Amino acid sequence: MGKARSLESVVVLTGAGISAESGLPTFSGDGGLWEKYRVEDVASPRAFARDPLLVQRFYNTRRRRLLASDVRPNPAHIALADFEQRFDGDFILVTQNIDHLHEQAGSAEVVHMHGELLKKRCQNCGRISEVKRDISIDQVCDCCGERGTLRPHVVWFGEMPLEMDRIHQALRKCDVFLSVGTSGNVYPAAGFVEIVNASGGHSVEINLQPSAVQSSFSQKLYGPAGETLPQFLQQLHVSTA
Repeated sequence: MGKARSLESVVVLTGAGISAESGLPTFSGDGGLWEKYRVEDVASPRAFARDPLLVQRFYNTRRRRLLASDVRPNPAHIALADFEQRFDGDFILVTQNIDHLHEQAGSAEVVHMHGELLKKRCQNCGRISEVKRDISIDQVCDCCGERGTLRPHVVWFGEMPLEMDRIHQALRKCDVFLSVGTSGNVYPAAGFVEIVNASGGHSVEINLQPSAVQSSFSQKLYGPAGETLPQFLQQLHVSTA
């Protein structure tokens, strides 16, 4: 970061790249989730209305993979949790990922802007509850008793990401913004760096390769998040100690 400065607020954005290092497939690239499915067939309200069985099968498969014994937090997840515990200022971790690896690593202030795979939501009464098993198309809601109204608590294309007001407030006041493992292709998250830049914050991209918005960042570090992020956070902690 150059000359050490007193930090009062840090915002971190994480994307699929950080979870890929834990064995979870990303949505794009070789072997990506979308190679076998079209977005419009499994990740939109219209798709769910048209073919709920296909949509539930897609997310049930992903949920089972997430809960597999070989999927666990990697050094990048652990480094973020450790930094949060040691940092005396305001810290918020915004993730585009719908897995629970940040929480497993010990992170407390996690905002899942795209929802959570281990939660279900009733389209009739709106109740959100935890789920670690498959969701069937005829399952009954424990709250309202309606059948066939349960869906994964994830944000689909065409839906508004969650907690955007809280995220924007944090971005506007943060001293340092870290973007980790994101492609820069998905909005509104891809535009977060511009909000930070407009507010005078220091923006850092930590990625396996340059993202689509890499030119907007003040600082760029490329390599596996499990290697690059712990080193950067250690230096950041030392500079604030």
